[in-house]
Amino acid sequence: MFIDRVQIEVEAGRGGDGCLSFRRERFIPRGGPDGGNGGQGGSVVIQASEGVDHLAVAAHRKHWRARAGSGGQGNNRHGRGAADTVIEVPPGTIVRDAEDNFILKDLKQAGDSVIAAKGGKGGKGNTHFKSATNRAPRHFTRGGDAEVRRLILELKVIADVGLVGKPNAGKSTLLARLSRAKPAIADYPFTTKRPHLGRVDVDRDRSFVVADIPGLIEGAHQGVGLGLEFLRHVERTRVFIHLVEPTPSDQTIPLDNYLAIRSELAQYQESLTKRPEIIAVTKIELPGAEEIRADLAEQLDRDVLGISAVTGVGLDGLLHAVMAQLSQTPTES
Repeated sequence: MFIDRVQIEVEAGRGGDGCLSFRRERFIPRGGPDGGNGGQGGSVVIQASEGVDHLAVAAHRKHWRARAGSGGQGNNRHGRGAADTVIEVPPGTIVRDAEDNFILKDLKQAGDSVIAAKGGKGGKGNTHFKSATNRAPRHFTRGGDAEVRRLILELKVIADVGLVGKPNAGKSTLLARLSRAKPAIADYPFTTKRPHLGRVDVDRDRSFVVADIPGLIEGAHQGVGLGLEFLRHVERTRVFIHLVEPTPSDQTIPLDNYLAIRSELAQYQESLTKRPEIIAVTKIELPGAEEIRADLAEQLDRDVLGISAVTGVGLDGLLHAVMAQLSQTPTES
C-alpha cells in the first residue's frame, strides 16, 4: 500500500544522571570525588534514503523512541551515550511540526537528514564540580529531559516529468510502454490511485524519471476526488506531459478537458501553469483522433503531438520533445 502522508510522535532519550561518589579505598579514608558524568541521550533522526519509495515503515509505527543515556558511576566511569534512532523516508519528504505547522526540513535528496527530537544532555558527576575551594563537592546534576514532538511526514514525489490529465487519458499505459514500471491498467477511470515512478532510458547516456499522477477532476484543488493528495505530487516535476483523450467515454470535449486540468493546476498553485508543458493526444490510432489533434492544436495555437502507447506511434517524437525541454529546464535547487 502506497502511503504518502503520516503523523508520528518522536521521543528522544533522556540524558544519563551524573554520579555522586567518593573514592574509598584501604589506607585512603578520605579520597576525593570520583563520580562520573551521565551519557548523552539518543536523538531521533529522520533521513532520506535511496530505495525507500513511500512512508509505510513510519506509518506502521506511530511512536518512535530513542534510548536514554546511561548514568555515571564511581571511579570516574562515565555513562555510555545512546545511539540515535534513525527513521528512513523517501527523498522528497517534508518534515512538519504537527502542532505549530511549520516545516522542520525538506528532505529533497538522498542523504538529507534532520534531528527531529534531540537527546537530553548527560548530567555531571560530582568530580566535575571539584575546585580549589571545594575539594569534596556533593553536588551533581540529573540528565537532561527528552524532547518529544508530534510530526507530520508528507511525501512529494520527485520526478523529471509528470504525466497529467483526466482519468483514463492513457497515462499508466504510456508509463508502462516507456519504462519498466507496472502500474495498474484498465479501461475505466481512476484505475491509478497512487503515483507511479518509472525511469525512461532514451539512450545509453540519457534517461529521465517520469511520474504517473492519478487522474485529476474538476474541483481537485479543493480536495474533490482526493485531488489535494494527487496535486502535491506534481509540484516537483520539471516538465508536464499533458495527455488528452480524443474520444472520452463521458462524451466530454477534449479542449474542455484540457482547460479544466489547467484551471485546477492554476487554482492549486499559479506557478504550475508556467512550467514547461508538452501536450499530446493519446490513442492516436483510433478513427478521427488525428483530426481531433489537429483541431486542438489550432484552438490552442501551439504544437500538439499525437501518440499511441499501444502501437508506438509518435513516441520517438515525444521523447525528443521531453529531452529538449529538460535540457532547458534547471533542476530544483
